[in-house]
Amino acid sequence: MTTVPTAPETVKPTRRLLGVELLTVLGLSLGASGVGALISFTGSLTETLKLGQQVATLNGSRAPGRPWLDLVWQLYYIGRGLMPVVLVGYLLVREDVSLRVLGFDLGQKLRDLGRGAAVAAAIGGSGLVLYLGSQAAGYNLTVAPSGLPDVWWRIPVLLLSAWQNAILEEVVVLGYLLRRVTQLGWTWPAALAASSLLRGSYHLYQGVGGLVGNIVMGVVFCLLYRRWGRVMPLVVAHALIDTVAFVGYALLAGHVSWLPTP
Repeated sequence: MTTVPTAPETVKPTRRLLGVELLTVLGLSLGASGVGALISFTGSLTETLKLGQQVATLNGSRAPGRPWLDLVWQLYYIGRGLMPVVLVGYLLVREDVSLRVLGFDLGQKLRDLGRGAAVAAAIGGSGLVLYLGSQAAGYNLTVAPSGLPDVWWRIPVLLLSAWQNAILEEVVVLGYLLRRVTQLGWTWPAALAASSLLRGSYHLYQGVGGLVGNIVMGVVFCLLYRRWGRVMPLVVAHALIDTVAFVGYALLAGHVSWLPTP
């Protein structure tokens, strides 16, 4: 009688494997973005132009003069930008949990929306003031949140870009990172510092204001995540902040005097 071999029991990952996993996820996503931002900022510092006279475009055209091809490229990069979230979801499933363990679900829609809107209102206004002040003082590049052509798909793509940024950053840098470093035995202050500094690092290409502002935002988001146990309200907050920045810039640039433009 032939016996069917049983599947081996799942082996719990060691701390070393968890550390390698974390570094791999970050190396494929926002950790790599942090290194790229440092290189970009180094280049900006060594330019002959002052920082305030240089421009950082966040959502630029990828096929100027060819709107349909440009649209395809925009959608491609938005979809590709979410793949680290898919990877994190897969790794959590192997851990016998899911993204729900991070609070990334629709189980508390109204509560998450209300909390997210309140956080966005508090963070967004202070962030704008910090940006305007640092740009005027010459510590920050002029940030152009939209460099897309004035075509029918511009606003929808900016909305999708805002949500893609929010989902990627909050799932990876907030929920997943804090979960893994806690499993590695890090203290809460160390975990908070790691998440906040990482968030600031990949915004350094914007200048000192982008670095400092996002470190502060990271601290606030970490504290709120620890209190609520859910990333979803912070995804909502981040998406609303980026939506106002992206769409607001597209509609107001060149029409108001207080908004720096290239």
